[in-house]
Parts: sequence; C-alpha cells; structure tokens
Amino acid sequence: MIILGAIFARGDSKGIKNKNLLKFKNKTLVGHAVNQGYNSKLIKRVYISSDSKKIINEAKKYKAIVPFKRPKSLSSDTAKHIHVWRHFINHLKKNKINVDYIVDIPTCTPLRDISDLDKCIKLAVRKNLDMVHTITKSSKNPYFNMLEKKGKKFKIIKTPKKKISRRQDAPECFNLANVCYVFKPNYILKTKDFLSGKVGFIEIPKERAVDIDDKIDYKVVSTLSKNKR
Repeated sequence: MIILGAIFARGDSKGIKNKNLLKFKNKTLVGHAVNQGYNSKLIKRVYISSDSKKIINEAKKYKAIVPFKRPKSLSSDTAKHIHVWRHFINHLKKNKINVDYIVDIPTCTPLRDISDLDKCIKLAVRKNLDMVHTITKSSKNPYFNMLEKKGKKFKIIKTPKKKISRRQDAPECFNLANVCYVFKPNYILKTKDFLSGKVGFIEIPKERAVDIDDKIDYKVVSTLSKNKR
C-alpha cells in the first residue's frame, strides 16, 4: 500500500498576506504541515505543490519533494482545488509514480493531531473507500437557527415537519472540516461530486479543526496552541 502526503499551498492569499508562511510552534504553517505528514507512520513521502519559490524553499527545509512549480493558472483565488489535485495526480501518472491513496494536509488547520491523519487513512484502507472527509458537529442548525432571505423576509432554511423549540430536538448537523482529505487518485480524476461513490467521514473535535482564513482565526489557533501546550 503506497500512501503519499501532499501540501497544496499557493503564494497569493487574500485573507492574510503570505498566510502559508505564518509562524506556528516555531515553524511556518507549511513546515508544520510537511512535518506532520512525515510524522505519520502511514505516509511514505510528502510532496509540495506551489507557485511560490518562498513556499517551495520552506517546504524543502522539511524534506518535502518538489515535483514542479505550479502554474499560475492553478494558483489564483478562483482556481478550483480539484483542478490542483488533478494537476498533481497527472504529474504522478506521467512519471509512472504508483500510489494507492493521497493525503492532502492543508496548512491552515495546524491544530490537527497526527492521529487524525492516521484515522482517516486507516478508514479509507480498511473499507476500500474512494475518499474520506473530516467533519465537526455544527453549532448552527438549518432546522432551528439558520435563516435564508426570501424577498424581504427571512425564513428557516429547512422547514421541519414538526415545530422545533429546542436545538437539541433538531436533526444533528455537521460541517465539512478542512483537517485533511484522503482519496484515490483515479476517483479524483473522474468524480464530479466529492460526496458520491464510496465516501467515509471521521469526526474531529472543533478545537482541532479551526481553519485559518483571517487574522482572527490565526489568533484563535495561536491561543489554542498555547493552551494545549
């Protein structure tokens, strides 16, 4: 079973400038992600896909493999992540690098544990799944306290058959998390829907799934990291 880790980190970030090079636990976010990949006993090698020389050089410090410099067309804020994945997979195929699963380790969720990566990998392998997502329990619920605007009025997004007066009585809802993604290369090349096919889910505690999108998120992650230590 060949399992590769991959870090997909572009240079231009809108929310925070040079986000992928922010410091976390005396490393950069990129370095931390590469390091976590190598700390999993299930991941054989860790690659970096980036358009940024700074990010590539930073990843190399932690022994990430640099297969290419990502094209600018796949590095804008409008580029779809599936196209970035497919670009990487096609490179592997072109170079006859066989792999059973790829683990995308996002830089912006650094609070995850190595065990989170391993649980997702083990579930994928054990059940021969096409893809494994991470999820967290949602604090908002479309049956109870999430609204959509229709004209000038606001209405509950999902209308329940019976009136719900407590959130605890509403159907349980989850958020897709950005902790990691485990997938078969051929599935990504063919699928049009990440939730179709043989897909599994691993629930992650919220405190390990905080995603850095802006400066407030970065402060939250930094504070939680200090408290964890």
